[in-house]
Amino acid sequence: MKQKAYEKLQANLEEMTKQYRLLLDCVRKEKEFLLQTKINELDANNILKEQLLSDIKSTDALRVSYASELAKIIGIDFVEPRLLDIAKQLGGAEGDRLRGIHSTLELITKRLIDLNNDNATYAESALFTVNSAMNNVKDSLMGQKTYQKKGTYKQGHDKSGHLVSKEA
Repeated sequence: MKQKAYEKLQANLEEMTKQYRLLLDCVRKEKEFLLQTKINELDANNILKEQLLSDIKSTDALRVSYASELAKIIGIDFVEPRLLDIAKQLGGAEGDRLRGIHSTLELITKRLIDLNNDNATYAESALFTVNSAMNNVKDSLMGQKTYQKKGTYKQGHDKSGHLVSKEA
């Protein structure tokens, strides 16, 4: 029974590792698409990213269930089981395997966080640039109308054209 519970947890963790690696590739591509301003590819990549996140969430729910089951069997805290605690209790090759998977997931997660933060910076910079450009266009298309001290209306330097749409 213990071996079967361990095998389910190990298979689940390996599947989760695969999913996180796919997510890491997706976030790397997102960075490329942001830098190259490939909007269509970025949209398709974001759809894939959302699907991967959904898959990871469901795999993680199974992980919690499998870890609780194994923790209960080996006699440790099964309400909030920790992978390293399970590995320590199991010992041997099984424990080493779980520690290895934990280390791999930790490295991938750290890299994902770093890349995602970089991507957020690139996206914010791009939005700031687009907004600044839109404001410049708007300012140049609208005449500058001001009132004189005596209450007379003065038409400022007016440039031709009108802003029709802000869509980019």
